[in-house]
Amino acid sequence: MIVVMERGATEENIQNVIDKFIVLEFSVHRSTGVVHTVLGGVGPAELVDPAEFKVMPGVRECYRIMSPYKLASRAFKPEGTVVRFESAAAGKVELGGGQVVVMAGPSCVESEEQIKQCAGIAAANGARFLRAGAFKPQSSPYGFQGLGEKGLQLLRQAADQHGLFVVSEVVDHTQIAMMEQYVDLLQVGAQNMQNFTLLRELGATQRPVLLKRGISATIEELLLSAEYILTGGNYNVVLCERGIRTFETYTASTMDIAAIPVVHKLSHLPIIADPSHGTGRRDKVTPMARAAVAAGADGLLVEIHPDPDRALSDGAHSQRPEQFAELMAQLKVIAAAVGRSV
Repeated sequence: MIVVMERGATEENIQNVIDKFIVLEFSVHRSTGVVHTVLGGVGPAELVDPAEFKVMPGVRECYRIMSPYKLASRAFKPEGTVVRFESAAAGKVELGGGQVVVMAGPSCVESEEQIKQCAGIAAANGARFLRAGAFKPQSSPYGFQGLGEKGLQLLRQAADQHGLFVVSEVVDHTQIAMMEQYVDLLQVGAQNMQNFTLLRELGATQRPVLLKRGISATIEELLLSAEYILTGGNYNVVLCERGIRTFETYTASTMDIAAIPVVHKLSHLPIIADPSHGTGRRDKVTPMARAAVAAGADGLLVEIHPDPDRALSDGAHSQRPEQFAELMAQLKVIAAAVGRSV
């Protein structure tokens, strides 16, 4: 159930609506926009007549949300969500605003020298986040599994040295508290999109979360997974299109570019694209990154490596430094054409 308050509604008016929701055994979520305050009530909406709220002082309108995801829907926050980051080392950046935010780095932290080189490449070309995994859930148990907390320490040091924020994957709910010491944006990988225990725990923190679409997930399933985090009270959620599994075998996944404008229509949450995992081929990363920005992506997640042929993980889709530099130059032109910047 969505209640939109009148412009200029008092705090007393708003609290009265919240109290009524609570009496009706709804959980209440508040979104304060530029003009109107919106209250989202999650509960047995089909048993409540919206007219009960419409007649209350300060209420502009009330209606039911019929989609299975309530808080992730565009109706809950029509103006869209902007996820903000700020630190002394990296300054300020907004995801979901006018800038296309690029996150670049290797698949995983391999060594101090490697992650420092990657941070330098990312920063020199205009990326705002350093991305890398410290915990690597591989398809094979024999693959490189990451350096753990030591990798996070190296990642944080390299990012701070070059004025970057950090995004890294959390693979288990027991890691959250430890990772919050080092990571600005907690990534949920495609394999964990429906790990509901992890999603609930991430809802209890205010650290922003990057939620990747599962390889066989529909857009509705992605938004329902985001709903788990939002219902916990964490509204700083960023979605990520990273390719889905189809019958095509030339690329590792099929990059669903259409998902970007569809998500913007259905949800207020920002969405970025991961063309590296979306294709699995470094020579296809640039064209899909260009397409994603043209389609309205709020950011990009790009894998880079100083020597991809020697990478311990995902070298095939990691761009070389010169490829990444060329990509960033091209993105500035495309972003400007759609009214944004990089």
